[in-house]
Amino acid sequence: MQTNAAGRAIGLDFGTTNTVAALSRDGGSAELIGFEGAQASGSVFRSALCFWQDEGVRGGLAYEAGPWAIAEYLDYPQGSRFIQSFKSVAASPLFEHASVFDKRFRFEELGQRFLERLTGHAGSGLDTDGARIVVGRPVDYAGARADPALARERYDRMFAGFGAEVHYVYEPLGAAFSFASRLTEPTTVLVADFGGGTSDFSIVRVAEPEARPRCVPLSSSGVGIAGDRFDSRIVERLVLPLLGKGGLYRSFDKILEIPAGYFSDFSDWSKLALMRNRRTLDELGKLRRSAVEPHAIDRMIAVIENELGYALYDAVGQLKRTLSSEDRASFRFTGGGLDIEAEVNRADFEGWIAPDVARIEAAVDQALARAGMAALGIDRVFLTGGSSLIPAIRAIFARRFGEDRIGAGGELTSIAHGLALIGQSEDIAEWAV
Repeated sequence: MQTNAAGRAIGLDFGTTNTVAALSRDGGSAELIGFEGAQASGSVFRSALCFWQDEGVRGGLAYEAGPWAIAEYLDYPQGSRFIQSFKSVAASPLFEHASVFDKRFRFEELGQRFLERLTGHAGSGLDTDGARIVVGRPVDYAGARADPALARERYDRMFAGFGAEVHYVYEPLGAAFSFASRLTEPTTVLVADFGGGTSDFSIVRVAEPEARPRCVPLSSSGVGIAGDRFDSRIVERLVLPLLGKGGLYRSFDKILEIPAGYFSDFSDWSKLALMRNRRTLDELGKLRRSAVEPHAIDRMIAVIENELGYALYDAVGQLKRTLSSEDRASFRFTGGGLDIEAEVNRADFEGWIAPDVARIEAAVDQALARAGMAALGIDRVFLTGGSSLIPAIRAIFARRFGEDRIGAGGELTSIAHGLALIGQSEDIAEWAV
């Protein structure tokens, strides 16, 4: 590969759930950037923010990000606002701002504060001065009315503070480039990247190590379904019935079913974090007064007011991870008047997510069609991202390509590693979106 004249490139995988950065220099290798301090968790930085009121700071509002945000939230949940998965609203024209106490933040303002803390905790490792920045982006953004042009505008404003040359590359291409660094012979690779908000696929032709160019992208596809959607299916089945979903309310002289709209945000953790605002709580208070079973609505209000979203989805995530390796798992959540304990079979979970898995499989078909090839034309399949560990997801590729062609590894770090390597390309436009 021809090298980047700047000599230094930073690959940044700004993910829905986690963010990872890597650094490359002339020479064709890249290394992950770690974070400093007691709360650090290696090279993986949670994509989360926590705000709390503090008269001793400018503006009266203090904030932290990553694992430090989680620590602050756990220390005082009722006095803080915890926001996670905010990347999920990057392309949403319906999202205007997040209300945090008495302030409002646009997407890019949340992103700027997140990046400020990210770079601060990385110390000198994430020095962007004079570097080329390569940021991953989904092939298709999450959300029913996703607007990629709007997401690009928001990303541009979010990353402007780096004061560096910024390029955007499809996330699975980053993973493909990382995987290519392991290969020693010509190979056609299908990369499947399963994030928190989106599942993305790229087909890349990899030449022998000394060839220039080494990698040639053939096609990409994506769908706004991934780990967060699987979480929401668990919440819909195990939690929402106890919060009033399917219940009734009185409207004048009629008894009607409570509209599903009251529960749609609750089952999406990127939106649940934003429900603690006066307007939403007033609406739920009115619903409680007309509900046939008001105690169920009380429980929903208690979860929102007591900032229990993180604890709830932590329990959901644990259940999902256990079902990836076991046939049966226990789900337990206590708080806000809820006390849920349930045994869940993997078969039940796979039934809940079956429609989502079908759409993911259709996106794989689309990648093959765009490349003009059948499954037999794929030499290797590389799976990355946390949801790639779910047996129902892996089965898509085992059926089509065979277990012997499937590889995996670096589920949380391969994209950033590959983006940093792409940053060494002299013609970055070949890869940039």
